[in-house]
Amino acid sequence: MSADAIARDLLSKLLEAGNKHVAGARARAPALTATHLKPYSDLRSWQQKQECDETFLAARDAGAVTLRRDKLNPNDGLLERVDLVNVQALARFLGCSTYADQLAQTVTHLESLMADFPVILEVIGRWTGMAKVRGLGPQNANAWIDAAKTIRACAARRQDAIAAPVREFSARLFLDSKRIEALTPQLDVLLSGSIEESPRAATQVWQELGLFREEHPVLLAGHVHIARNRSTGLIDAPYMGLPAATIRRVVSTVIEVVTIENKTTFHSEAKRRQDGKALLIYTAGMPSPAWRAMYESLLRSLPPTTPIYHWGDVDEGGFRIASKIAAVARAAGFSLQPYRMSPEDVPLEIRVMASARTLERINHFACSSGWSELGLAIREAGFVAEQEALERE
Repeated sequence: MSADAIARDLLSKLLEAGNKHVAGARARAPALTATHLKPYSDLRSWQQKQECDETFLAARDAGAVTLRRDKLNPNDGLLERVDLVNVQALARFLGCSTYADQLAQTVTHLESLMADFPVILEVIGRWTGMAKVRGLGPQNANAWIDAAKTIRACAARRQDAIAAPVREFSARLFLDSKRIEALTPQLDVLLSGSIEESPRAATQVWQELGLFREEHPVLLAGHVHIARNRSTGLIDAPYMGLPAATIRRVVSTVIEVVTIENKTTFHSEAKRRQDGKALLIYTAGMPSPAWRAMYESLLRSLPPTTPIYHWGDVDEGGFRIASKIAAVARAAGFSLQPYRMSPEDVPLEIRVMASARTLERINHFACSSGWSELGLAIREAGFVAEQEALERE
């Protein structure tokens, strides 16, 4: 590394400290002390030290910093301290923007998204304190804009309820087959509407949009006959996987329908109840548009008195999933009911305390599902739990 590059690298670190100071993320005044300046002081060549000095002096002359030399040689001695006096001037000297300017520019670019995606305000709030969201800072506003464009494009085609390969869809939308995959963190935040919810697997995020890398069949279980495009038959034991688009209606007696969020739980329940007349359906997390269309078709083929249940995680994601399924059930003329999602169903040893913000969002999604009493109970209980941790009956 050249002497000038060493000096600029040190000044870049000083700028980073200055950005944190301006954002309130650092209390101490930004400065390079003897410890920070070790790459400079360790230089063996007098000429290299002079080149470093010239860069530091130029930054001083630009009004960005003040310099302090060795007290025993205040004119030509080694620099012992560099204090930041003007973060804007230092950024200009280094040929870059301050964090505050970068954030302001990003906020301007993202203003058009805020009405449809209010979570952007939470993201910006984190960025204001120089914290990141899913490892993302304000450096790339276009990624959030493209993520919103992807969600809107997928929403526009949901009436077809046909899944699409993610790379084909990305190539059509962006002329870049891998663009949507690169946007997965932004898509997850915008879809969940929360910066606190745990990151989901990429396939789960794409599934919610109706996109896939490899299309997966819908898993069903129970001693139930299902009519499909080309045949009608009994669901195999302990379960059967069928393409969502081929499933048409139920043609035998069903005592209840239970949708199940998690695969481990579904497999356990499928083995236990494979010979019963309850229809069990695995949602694979957040159900896709094709899954929701299939689910509505099945419900419309059932007597209106059939009990309809959902068994999901007792957390924000679980209740968001429930709210989506409840909306489909409502459209088919049914009222979705929770199954083993009450605080009383969760053993003490698997309870995880939740933030007030998370509990408020759980209550919101519970109310959207028509479960206002359960939402209040979860909020008062103050904890969350994953479905897979619950003991089976």
